[in-house]
Amino acid sequence: MSYVIRRKALWHLFLLGLLLLAIVASATTLERLSFDDLAEKATAIVRVRCLHTASVWRNGEIWTDTEFEVLERSKGTVPKILRIPLPGGKVAHIQSRVDGVPNFRETEEAYLFLWNAPGKEPRILGWAQGTFRLSQDHKTGMQLVTQDSATIPVFDPATKQFRQSGVRNLPLIAFQLKLKRALEKVQP
Repeated sequence: MSYVIRRKALWHLFLLGLLLLAIVASATTLERLSFDDLAEKATAIVRVRCLHTASVWRNGEIWTDTEFEVLERSKGTVPKILRIPLPGGKVAHIQSRVDGVPNFRETEEAYLFLWNAPGKEPRILGWAQGTFRLSQDHKTGMQLVTQDSATIPVFDPATKQFRQSGVRNLPLIAFQLKLKRALEKVQP
């Protein structure tokens, strides 16, 4: 093999390595947070109803601004109308999706565990982990709560494995009790 061919092959391998590094660097990995961890780390916990979503270009990326009406506050202070930017969405014919980022529909209700850095807009803590959607059992009429991350494999640092866990189809009253108990551990 000639020097020119070897050099060209090495450049191709180098560029392929850079491409793979860029792909891996932009991957989304969520570290598992327990319910108690979420309650402790959240600066606010609210029950909300989605009023409106709008996807926009922001700094070369697609973001979806979601507007919520706050129905109930369990922890922290937030305005009555809450606006939360989330990466991903659809603008014209271009769609961007980020694994683990929740999407909301108008009129949908959820409990959100929020984190707010000083001077910044509130964020959903752990994205799918901090999103608990309300649904209604069509047979019993009972309201149920399901955590978005209950179906997403999340990295568990204790076992060093990915696993599915979380709140799934928990009756609303049981969820509210679980939340109350978690907050009692956090708040003296």
